[in-house]
Amino acid sequence: MTTRDIDRLLGEMTLAEKVGQMTQVEKYSISPDEVAKHGIGSVLSGGGGNPTPNTPETWRDMVASFEEGALRSRLGIPLLYGVDAVHGHTNVCGATIFPHNIGLGATRDADLVRRIARVTAEELIATGVRWDFAPSVSVPQDIRWGRTFEAYAEDTELVTELGVAFLRGLQDVDGTGLSNPAAVLGCVKHYVADGGTSWCSAGSNTVTGESSGCNGNFEGAVAISEERRSILEQHENQFGEMYEHGVWGQRIDQGVAYITEEELRRVHLPPYVAAISNGARNIMVSLSSWQDLKLHAHRYLLTDVLKGELGFAGFVVSDWLAIDYLDDDYYKAVVLGINAGLDMVMVPHEWERFVEALIRAAEAGDVPMERIDDAVRRVLRVKAEMGLFDGVQMESALVAGFGSTEHRAVAREAVAKSLVLLEDKGVLPLRKDAELIYVAGRPAADIGLQCGGWTIEWRGVPGGDMPGTTLLQAVQQTVSSKTEVIYAADGRFSDRVADVGVIVIAEPPYAEMTGDRADLTLPPEDIEQIGRMRSQCRILVGILYTGRPLLIADQVDFFDCLVSAWLPGSEGAGITDALFGDVPFTGKLPFAWPRSEDQIPLAALEAHPDPPLWLRGHGREARRS
Repeated sequence: MTTRDIDRLLGEMTLAEKVGQMTQVEKYSISPDEVAKHGIGSVLSGGGGNPTPNTPETWRDMVASFEEGALRSRLGIPLLYGVDAVHGHTNVCGATIFPHNIGLGATRDADLVRRIARVTAEELIATGVRWDFAPSVSVPQDIRWGRTFEAYAEDTELVTELGVAFLRGLQDVDGTGLSNPAAVLGCVKHYVADGGTSWCSAGSNTVTGESSGCNGNFEGAVAISEERRSILEQHENQFGEMYEHGVWGQRIDQGVAYITEEELRRVHLPPYVAAISNGARNIMVSLSSWQDLKLHAHRYLLTDVLKGELGFAGFVVSDWLAIDYLDDDYYKAVVLGINAGLDMVMVPHEWERFVEALIRAAEAGDVPMERIDDAVRRVLRVKAEMGLFDGVQMESALVAGFGSTEHRAVAREAVAKSLVLLEDKGVLPLRKDAELIYVAGRPAADIGLQCGGWTIEWRGVPGGDMPGTTLLQAVQQTVSSKTEVIYAADGRFSDRVADVGVIVIAEPPYAEMTGDRADLTLPPEDIEQIGRMRSQCRILVGILYTGRPLLIADQVDFFDCLVSAWLPGSEGAGITDALFGDVPFTGKLPFAWPRSEDQIPLAALEAHPDPPLWLRGHGREARRS
């Protein structure tokens, strides 16, 4: 479809049809018939927005039903279906689950990240999906942020390199670009400086961004109207613990970046500049603010900088419910967002209200028709580039590859390369013929804890029923047939002293908002378990499943070997590959590891008179004494 064809199509569209193309709805809130009636441009599955049963086949059927609905609309404009496949196509049972981005940052391997994105794209296409809300190119400056694990590093250069690699893996198949049936549209997010927000700054729900402040508690972290509270609570059954601490429960997520424009451009903007030059056609806006102005209402950054200065020719999509936070007057919120530069708006639930408000705003002249036409043209142009108007079909061969042995081998390689050997007292590699090995900690036998957030559900699912190999299973499969492996979740064993003890300590699964955490020390029960294991083993190996560095300075000396495995995903055998010497430890810290709370955030660490526990780039090589 040529530019002339797009302009011709745009000329045939009614205002309502144009607004439909600017609307993205969560699949629970709309039917294929409604997609057809209103000419809706996009449908998404949010975290947990899965069909029942949750299989690749039911996913294909679900997506196809919405796509067929779009083609039944008056003009037959094809639909874009989007998901958060942030460490594999993890909404789907049986998918290949990779380490989260923080682990990939530890690999420093751009080609590996590209291959991971390619596998992810192939598994997305196998379910009919061609839009992935990834990569995240945040540059976190405060590890208390619950989205730290979604970032590759605290270093702009590394984030840029790996973000571009992931984008190219999704979009560029053998140099043929988005028109290739095996290509998936990437979404570079969250624009911009979401990693630069200040602790306790979350709390603004208006365009003016008046922060409520925070005293270490979640009380009053977010002030919302009763109307909006009612809307959100209607969906509490879907998101459950989002409401455990007030409405959202965040302290820094969706907060305010009180940074200069110079810092914004130097630290946080470069990944977007590089992504655009490497073919980015979609960018998602951050729910956070810059200098007390919500990014979704920031005309200067969305229109002047992104579309003007940087020449971004794709379309800009909002984040989940973002419009709701711009103003208590919903009509004003819509006007602010669209005029600022939003081209497609994620309105997961009350999409009819958005459609009505934007039509009314355009008819009243509060949103110029030129702005509407520009937004729709951008959306149509990307759909054309993807070959959607040409009826590009899924490659059937990709269906058979979903969760395949070959794909899982890439994930296993990624796990091994992501491991950072924090400390080793000369005990590695572990002997495969040891007489007795103790394995402790619930996470050692829990693949849900091994995978972390954004796995099957938004926050992840402890105990998750999904294919893969836990660390316990990997140890059992690796050692000699003569080696006795005994597991105890609580670390309580017999009076026998084991040759080796392996204890896994994990953060509970979390996603944004609920992952914001003031205290990064280990809980008392974990500390107690470490001490108990120390007395029962000649060699004690500690494995950390974590989405960020934790404050463990007081526990380090208990271990003969300490490894950060981050959130490794489904292939626990990648950990044993390194522990038992089949592959070397090569991972390097993507974040500095603070010694104490007063070294957080990064600015405090840089100004602190004492060095961190480990510097960014730290990673030991295994050695035998």
